[in-house]
Formats: sequence, C-alpha cells, structure tokens
Amino acid sequence: MRLTKACTLLWGAALGAMIGGAMPLQAAETGQPVDWQIGLQGSATPVMDNVTVFHNNIMFPLIAAIVVLVFILLVVVMLRYNAKANPVPSKTTHNTLIEVVWTVVPVLILVIIAIPSFRLLYFERTIPDADVNIKAIGSQWYWSYEYPDNDGDLAFDSLLLDGDNLNERRKIHPAAPRLLATDNPMVVPVNKNVRLTVTAADVIHSWTIPSFGTKIDAVPGRLNEIWFKVEKEGFYYGQCSELCGQGHAYMPIELIAVSPERYEAWLKQASEGDLKGANEQLIADVVGGAPKVANAAAE
Repeated sequence: MRLTKACTLLWGAALGAMIGGAMPLQAAETGQPVDWQIGLQGSATPVMDNVTVFHNNIMFPLIAAIVVLVFILLVVVMLRYNAKANPVPSKTTHNTLIEVVWTVVPVLILVIIAIPSFRLLYFERTIPDADVNIKAIGSQWYWSYEYPDNDGDLAFDSLLLDGDNLNERRKIHPAAPRLLATDNPMVVPVNKNVRLTVTAADVIHSWTIPSFGTKIDAVPGRLNEIWFKVEKEGFYYGQCSELCGQGHAYMPIELIAVSPERYEAWLKQASEGDLKGANEQLIADVVGGAPKVANAAAE
C-alpha cells in the first residue's frame, strides 16, 4: 500500500513537471500575466524570442527527460531492492561503470546547456547602436525616467495608479491592470534599439519586463545598461524584482510601445510641458487604434 502510494505521488510529480512546461500559454495580450497562465509571457523582443526557444527547445526536454529517468529509477529501486523482494542485501560498495556514468552524463548535460546559454547571454549583453537612450532611476518606491536624447528636457516620475486615479485611467484604458498601471508610463518606439541605463537613488532595485526578457539591477552609485527592441505595439508591464523595502510590491513598470510617428508626437508634446495630455492622447490612440496582440504561444 505504501509502495503504491509512493509510486502515485512520484508519477504525479513527474506528470505535473511535464505538463507545466508543455502546456501553451493562455490566449492574452502579450505584455502582462493572465489568470491561470502557465509558462513564459509572450515574446515582444528578439531577446525574449531567444529565451523562449532556449527554454522550450533545450531546457524543457532535458528537464522532462531527467524527471522521467529519475522516476523510473526510483520505481525500480523500490520494487527490486525492498526487504521483501531482496531479503539478502548486496554488499557491493563500488561499481566503476555506474560511477563513470553518473559523473560523465551530468558533465555532458551541462555542456549542452552551456553552449546555447553563453550565446544567449552574449546576445543579451552586447548592446547594439542605440536609436533611443533612456535612463531609469529606482527610488523607494517608484521609477523615474529621463530622455537625454531630447536635450535633457524630458524627465518624469512614474508612480503606481490606485483608487480614483486608476478609475480615471480606466475611462480611456478599460483594461488598465491594478497594481501595474502607472500615472506616467515609459514610452518607446517599436522596431528601434533602445538602450536603457539603470541606477538607483537609495537602495538596490531591479528593472524588468518579462515579455522583453530583460532584467537589470539598479544599484546606487553604479550605471548598468541593457537593451531591447520592441516589435509589437501595445502595453507592457513589469515590476521591481529586488526586495527593496515595504513598498517593493508597489513600484510597477508600465511601458507603451508605439509607432515612431506616435512616439515623436508624444515626445514633442511631453517636452513642451504637457506630459499628462501627451500620455492621455497616446493611450487613447493605442487603445483605439492599435491591433490586439495575441500571446506568442497562442498565435
């Protein structure tokens, strides 16, 4: 009875691991999590495209194979080497073949993982010539953005929208998510290389948007850099990913990717001092005119 129960639990764990990696993402707009989602968010950048391929085509098959192998070995051990089936225990202390196998096979697995992962890390960290430069500053507990390409004239804070402010936003953007929408979102043009310089004003924060495959620490007194090229117009959300104090859960990242023409119009209006009006006009344009973007795994 105990053996049957143990086998059932082990099989359930193995099946759950395989299903968890194999199930497609729920259909949704790329850029934010959805209810009952399993797996990665839909990709919106070349970096995230490569991360998704690495996860789905390399890591998951290896993980599934290891889970199944370990499950089979545990079942064999329980059935063949229990006290009832094997009353006289073996006194074997060494097996050269087994020791060589369990040393060599993990090394080969690590080599298989290492080669594409190093290529991916190089691709992520090699910053191409930037079309747009933006500086992000983490503070307790909000983000600030500066656009130095615009002669330093444009800089603003981006704080969480809640209560009446969130309800006001939902008049023009009904799907604005709670705890992720901000009063002044970051805006970038699509199909342009964006170099993001990140630092912090107080403690360590971390700037990340899952759909971009980007994550970089914001460290006081240090400038870190990362890049992305958004390929689809729409709203994208992230959160500070470094435990930075009691307001850690309330410093979201909202980014709107738009056409270069919309971006230039927004930049001009915001630089002239009408940031709120520029944001409202941009959000209304995107909500009313931008095509719905299906989750990458559901396309």
